[in-house]
Amino acid sequence: MQDRPAPQSIEGFHQRLRELSDGLPKRLKQCAEYLAANSDRIALSTVAELAAGAEVQPSAMMRFCQIMGFSGFSEMQRLFRESVAQGFPDYASRLANLRERGAGSPSALLAEFVDAGRMSLENLANTVDSRVLDEAVARLAQAQTLHVIGLRRAFPVASYLAYAFEKMEIPAMLHDGVGRLNQAHAVRPGDALIAITFAPYTEDTVALARNCATRGIPVVAITDTVISPVQIEGVLPLSVSEVDFGAFRALSATLSLAITLAVAVGAQRKPKS
Repeated sequence: MQDRPAPQSIEGFHQRLRELSDGLPKRLKQCAEYLAANSDRIALSTVAELAAGAEVQPSAMMRFCQIMGFSGFSEMQRLFRESVAQGFPDYASRLANLRERGAGSPSALLAEFVDAGRMSLENLANTVDSRVLDEAVARLAQAQTLHVIGLRRAFPVASYLAYAFEKMEIPAMLHDGVGRLNQAHAVRPGDALIAITFAPYTEDTVALARNCATRGIPVVAITDTVISPVQIEGVLPLSVSEVDFGAFRALSATLSLAITLAVAVGAQRKPKS
């Protein structure tokens, strides 16, 4: 089985999984079952994290990669990272694909997006690093003013955070990109930034995160993959991935992470004297 060429596409990867799963020993079968159910985590996770999820040793996960035809974990992960980097098809193509599959009825779409949201939330609960989350809240709670940026698909999350902070009487500024104004100068020492961006990444969000990190301003990023351009020194990343349906990605897990940040920061900040 090791002599077979490695799959060249995500579809080929899943086809290989189906072909091999029945004849695998117990530990390798656990690897196959976990990766089949959590393939969206492969681009984001280390081999140790995937092995822990499958309840096997990292050596078993490495062995499984080789049985799949890859030289090792890095080659398998590269396949999924390249798929992420390619981005999603345009909306016209997505809608056309749904029509061709006959999956466009409102009730069917609701069921699919509810299911995708459930899986996204389960992934978040299973993969979030509580130590990183605690550190993110601590940094934000100490800031004088919280700056929030998230454009395009991330804008609903950014605007929600700004709304929540305002209702909790926490000084906050939403960087919304209106007029293409560069508001980096508004971020002062003692402030902190929350930068939200997903593939395909928004240049303005990345630029502000880099600017603040360079100046020593605390930056917490909500992003999707380990190859995200905001995964840089000085930025504390919180990774979240959304299971898609028909290449449409909801924000179920991302908004849950955002409300967690907002409420936790509100609870930790010292009340006004």
